[in-house]
Amino acid sequence: MADPFYITTAIHYPNGRPHIGHAYEMVAADVIARFQRQAGRDVLFQTGTDEHGLKMAQAARARGIPTREFADEMSSHFHVMADRLEISYDRFIRTVDTDHYAASQAIWKAMQDKGDLYLDRYEGWYSVRDEAFYDEGELTTAEDGTKLSPQGTPVEWTAEETWFFRLSKYQQPLLDLYRDNPEFIRPESRRNEVMRFVEGGLSDLSVSRTSFDWGVPVPDSPGHVMYVWVDALTNYLTGTGYPNKDSDLARFWPANLHLIGKDIVRFHTVYWPAFLMSADLPLPQSVFGHGFLLHRGEKMSKSVGNVVDPMGLADAFGVDALRYFFLREVSFGQDGSYSAEAIVTRVNAELANSFGNLAQRTLSFIAKNLGGALPEAGRSDPADAMLLEEVVVACAGLKAAFGDLALSQGIEAWMRGVYACNQYIDVQAPWSLRKTDPERMHAVLGTLVRAIRMLAIAILPVTPRGAGLVLDTLGAEERDHAAIDDDGWYARRAVNGTPLAAPTPAFPRLEIPVEADA
Repeated sequence: MADPFYITTAIHYPNGRPHIGHAYEMVAADVIARFQRQAGRDVLFQTGTDEHGLKMAQAARARGIPTREFADEMSSHFHVMADRLEISYDRFIRTVDTDHYAASQAIWKAMQDKGDLYLDRYEGWYSVRDEAFYDEGELTTAEDGTKLSPQGTPVEWTAEETWFFRLSKYQQPLLDLYRDNPEFIRPESRRNEVMRFVEGGLSDLSVSRTSFDWGVPVPDSPGHVMYVWVDALTNYLTGTGYPNKDSDLARFWPANLHLIGKDIVRFHTVYWPAFLMSADLPLPQSVFGHGFLLHRGEKMSKSVGNVVDPMGLADAFGVDALRYFFLREVSFGQDGSYSAEAIVTRVNAELANSFGNLAQRTLSFIAKNLGGALPEAGRSDPADAMLLEEVVVACAGLKAAFGDLALSQGIEAWMRGVYACNQYIDVQAPWSLRKTDPERMHAVLGTLVRAIRMLAIAILPVTPRGAGLVLDTLGAEERDHAAIDDDGWYARRAVNGTPLAAPTPAFPRLEIPVEADA
């Protein structure tokens, strides 16, 4: 049976429409999931929406509609975006799902049975936008006197009866976790931030609210709903069938990777492992906090008017181009910047002019001069084996880097193989060999077909449509990494004698949209 691999995104809060950060995280997780499937693993990939909490109730009230109706409408925008960006999720979870209520109440009872929940009165600073409580020492004061959270969001003084979780009890176990499992929090800069926070001391955590009722009811505690982070974080367990022992829980839990934004690392690396420790459940293997995408170097803001709709970008540039740019442009884990000009420049230089043009001119030449049939063995040259070795090394570099979540570096390694192919075709010039040395032309074209196939398989997780089109043209059914350097494919395909499909440009050149120019 294939080795399991469970990957999740954060579940996105749908009090507004999706923005570029949601798209970036979904695409990155999808590339990792597709890459792991290529490696032969049994992947469970979950994304979805986090629909409870005060913000949702307030937004629905402002619209004058029931909260569930508002949640259904807003969650659908995220679902549509996931499908538009070709996110290969296995489950799109919603926290309003019936099985999620059951899972949330089950982990609550497990923490209660451990003696880690108690009823008390909470007084302190609360950010509605962050759905988070903050200590006085974490706050700053704006010029107008408004108290602000570490995220820069307004906080308000809140006082109500709530259930508390004994987070303070888990301070040392958490520090031991970070020390003994350095891969638990990645990248290292996030790990260092979290360790400093926990070393500063942990207060018990308020985990229920009575001031609104839009949430998972606390078992046997009328009037209380779970504080959104208990409910939201439990979605990762819900996806495995918890608490049903006949489910996929034993196979897929603990998760291999929680992929989240850097702004919610604390919740996933302090609160979540503490909840799981309390419930006597295994901890996820790794939490990776990626950076933000900035528009022309600036954080996006509705007031500034620089918020960009990811669906509009997909329509303007194409899904493959957008996916490629996201992962190629930004060193994964760090902040990155994007603009229409940057997308066009990067995609044209690498996908369109380098790999796309390489595939198109090679396959078009075969279609025109060989009737679409695969080239015969021809007269080989040491340059042929040298090129194939360079491409194998480039694809192996992508594989190693992707396995370490160094996504941009992996694509950079892949590009070295693309550049090697372009240098080879320019030097070998099969268009000249057609008249002077047809046998050598066959060998050159055959070498290029093998190389293009390897490169297309390697980049398939990033650009599933374009790379898939190249592979369809080649008739290349085998698309996993094990088949990358298997020349048996070429021999079988050549013996078959089936002509290649007519080539279609897989990665067309982009133009900057008129509105972006303006």
